[in-house]
Amino acid sequence: MMREDPIKHVFIWPAVIVVLLVSIFPLVYSLTTSFMSFRLVPPTPPRFVGLDNYWNLLQQPRFWTVVRTTSLIAFVAVALQYVIGFAVAMALNMKIPGERLFRVGFLLPMLLAPVAVALIARMIFHPTMGPLNQFMSALGFPNIPFLTSEGWALACIVAVEVWQWTPFVILLLLAGLQTLPEDVYEAAALENATPWQQFWGITFPMMLPISAAVVFVRLIESYKIMDTVFVMTGGGPGVSTETLTLFAYQEGFKKFNLGYTSALSFLFLIVITVIGTLYLAVLRPHLEKRR
Repeated sequence: MMREDPIKHVFIWPAVIVVLLVSIFPLVYSLTTSFMSFRLVPPTPPRFVGLDNYWNLLQQPRFWTVVRTTSLIAFVAVALQYVIGFAVAMALNMKIPGERLFRVGFLLPMLLAPVAVALIARMIFHPTMGPLNQFMSALGFPNIPFLTSEGWALACIVAVEVWQWTPFVILLLLAGLQTLPEDVYEAAALENATPWQQFWGITFPMMLPISAAVVFVRLIESYKIMDTVFVMTGGGPGVSTETLTLFAYQEGFKKFNLGYTSALSFLFLIVITVIGTLYLAVLRPHLEKRR
């Protein structure tokens, strides 16, 4: 048993209080500000307006456009990350020659700063001077407006997200694959089960809990995407690639509308909470079967 020593409180409680102040005070202050009309430029004194900031946001078509754009980027990128990541993880789990070298190579994109990756991607996808368009022109194809067309710009952002964060999915799924029991596969082989049958009957069901966790983490992180979009397109053309975090940045750091930005941040939190709750509700019956 642990000895009850009053001196431990002298060391624990100061740290607990500091953590609570650092985390809770900004949250409470931001929530309070969201109910006020508060600008820094031009400076205006805080004025209580209740739910007006939230109501104005919900009535603004730009807000719903931004939610739709962010959801599209997040869901498409995470779906591709999971499919590609699962395939690569299974290949690495088969003890192929040079497996360790491949592991290091696949993990390198995750170690790079997103801003640096976005800068390189912006140069590659440049509509006129980018090497990709120059290569296509040499083959006789016309230039593609990668970052100046809405559809192409969204596709480029998704491609960069998939390239950079698929290694994270590979790492976690590979760890899960290496914990699966070998005797189950040996029994399936004795029953003459094909590799496809083993995947759908053994691998995929047993990997479902960790798959759900990986997709959930990546989905939440993808909703917070800003640096890649900010560097590659700046939210353009127009506002067609603007995300929720970039929208909050425009309102908070360019227009200095703190009350409006705080309300936007809490609506962002509500959107993520709703999506996460629906995701877990859909998966819960399948996960309970695994218990």
